[in-house]
Amino acid sequence: MASRLNPYIAFDGQAREAMEFYQQVFGGDLAINTFGEFGATDSPDADKIMHSQLETPSGYTVMGSDVPQGMEYTRGTNVSVSLSGDNSDELHGYWDKLAEGGTVSVPLEKQMWGDEFGMCVDRFGIAWMVNIGVPQA
Repeated sequence: MASRLNPYIAFDGQAREAMEFYQQVFGGDLAINTFGEFGATDSPDADKIMHSQLETPSGYTVMGSDVPQGMEYTRGTNVSVSLSGDNSDELHGYWDKLAEGGTVSVPLEKQMWGDEFGMCVDRFGIAWMVNIGVPQA
């Protein structure tokens, strides 16, 4: 899969409603997963959206999630840029350059869903998320 760059929007408990709205606006296929579906069944966040992805007929991709308890939500600064794909070398290279001189909030490492994932804010104050999936056969 080629690497992709798209917006990733954080919501304060309204991710499902917002993403369903965007699906009505843009059309397309919407996939939604909760924190509970990824193993946090006893969490107060179990029914919140851990990840959602809308793929539109025009080729747009919009991703979103609810902010879990313990993480700060600030309206107006709740959009990140997401880089994702399965080219590990390419994406690690982007990560290294974006994180240099910035602030890493989640180190780029293997996560419970099986991919490598990290979050940082670059030296210009832009929030980035990098997700490296396993190449598909």
